[in-house]
Amino acid sequence: MIRKNIDNLTSLWETVGKSFNTFFQFHDFALSIAENSDWPNKIWFMNDINEHSLSGAIDKINENSINFSIPYWDIYESGSSGILEDHGFTLKSEQVGMSMKLDKKFEYEKRLKIIEIANEADAGVFEFIYPLAFRYKISQDTILNTRGKIKFYLALADEKPVGTAILYKTGDTAGIHGVGILPEARRKGFAEEIMKYLLNESILLGAKYSTLQASNMGKAIYLRLGYSEDFLLKNYLFPESGKEKKQS
Repeated sequence: MIRKNIDNLTSLWETVGKSFNTFFQFHDFALSIAENSDWPNKIWFMNDINEHSLSGAIDKINENSINFSIPYWDIYESGSSGILEDHGFTLKSEQVGMSMKLDKKFEYEKRLKIIEIANEADAGVFEFIYPLAFRYKISQDTILNTRGKIKFYLALADEKPVGTAILYKTGDTAGIHGVGILPEARRKGFAEEIMKYLLNESILLGAKYSTLQASNMGKAIYLRLGYSEDFLLKNYLFPESGKEKKQS
């Protein structure tokens, strides 16, 4: 399940990068960029990090005016995240990789209208509200460029947008991403309703497993739904790179 989770996540980033012709794969790592967007803008490693592979990645960071995020899946039991920290990378956030077997549909109170984005106007709404929940931007162009490959959703309460979600299927696995609720609409059970909707959609798509990466704020919901914790995901930033370098 760890491999299914990571493969879904990296394939998602790769799909976005390819839609802009800005996905590049090297021997030890890959990178994906989306124009006018904060996401994915990732560099990730094929295997455990070492000095050689990190040196190559740092060269690419220094060649670009992008603030790349560097995901590190803590699955090697090698302590290699220390190499990142020794080279000036700072820990931005931590998430828990989680998974669940899909063997039943979920019943839930249908208070929300959940729509898959299919036009420019709805993509614009998603771009506008997503940073209110997550503090980073997914551009309208990213959504429109990947239609038919990645499912982006808006959740509406009384016709007003209150939440977002992303669903992406690889093989028999449906990855759930970007489930966010606007601050003023939180603590009403909307996130759990969105999750149950997405899990049912995953089953309709033929998925046998669901994966996600949970923050501390969302983990309790996912455990309640039946997910198990599989690995720790650390997200690093290199403060001397990208926009910060250009501004100095």
